[in-house]
Amino acid sequence: MVSPAATVGRARKFGAPHGHHVRKAIIPLAGLGTRLLPATKAVPKGMLPLIDKPVVQYVVEEAAAAGLADILLVTGRNEPTFDAHFGQAPQLARLLAGRGDKEALAELDAMTGLAQVGRVTQDEPRGLGDAVLLGADHIGAEPFAILHGDNVLRQRDSLLARMIAARRRYGGTILALTEVPRRDVGARGVVAFEHTGDPAVVRITDVVEKPTEADAPSNWIMIGRCICDPAIFGVLRQTPPGHGGEVQLSDALRALTALRADDGGGVHGIFFHGSRLDTGNKHDYVRATVELACARPDLAGEFLPWLRRYVAGLS
Repeated sequence: MVSPAATVGRARKFGAPHGHHVRKAIIPLAGLGTRLLPATKAVPKGMLPLIDKPVVQYVVEEAAAAGLADILLVTGRNEPTFDAHFGQAPQLARLLAGRGDKEALAELDAMTGLAQVGRVTQDEPRGLGDAVLLGADHIGAEPFAILHGDNVLRQRDSLLARMIAARRRYGGTILALTEVPRRDVGARGVVAFEHTGDPAVVRITDVVEKPTEADAPSNWIMIGRCICDPAIFGVLRQTPPGHGGEVQLSDALRALTALRADDGGGVHGIFFHGSRLDTGNKHDYVRATVELACARPDLAGEFLPWLRRYVAGLS
């Protein structure tokens, strides 16, 4: 575990003012996707489709809707499909225009105009903390968002906007939290917290990566949405490999809980009670596809009656 005292000097250098506008985001996507093999043998898991859009596009749309216009994807090696998807496609655009397919052309224009999307490569899977650190030069001395690339929020509501507002008020780093059954805490970063005067915001006092059920400080987990002070980069540079032999973002967040807000420290949490779709394994991926199809006005009218008939036929 990195010593909080050892990071104070670097935190002072990179800590950003509370009111600094949040306009950049990092989306880590370099995981191997082994739980989705063989589909991910040749296609990165972030590019797997959820109905008619790849998973990563939902996350980029969420970021863009919150005003994050500069997005950095952290991918594995040899994954040019991300560049092709978010880049211009003049030949396809000309083809659609020639056919008079205005609807498809508008969809294409909307996707490529979402945000400025760049990419950096994580050569080997060395952990989420290492993936975030790869974006340090791009982010600079600004606060920024981290959005996990395999989590899709069905009810985007104002989660990121609320987190950005909390950052302006409290400074430091803001985490999105959701409550899970105690038996499920071992798969995520779990937090300990104390209440503030705001019922929607808590102060994080500890972060534990994938604890046992007995050792978990609560049953509230991080859901892969953070607004981070740039001081976290200085902490990550001094964070040794932790759980699983990887550089864990949760270890750096734990160190930040011990620092003053003036030094870029302090960590607060926002409660999220909406629907979160995890696409990182086969069961959740299928459930996410069905949930999104049931919620889509252009699909539900035909899909839901069929689904009811199909399920009834199984009983």
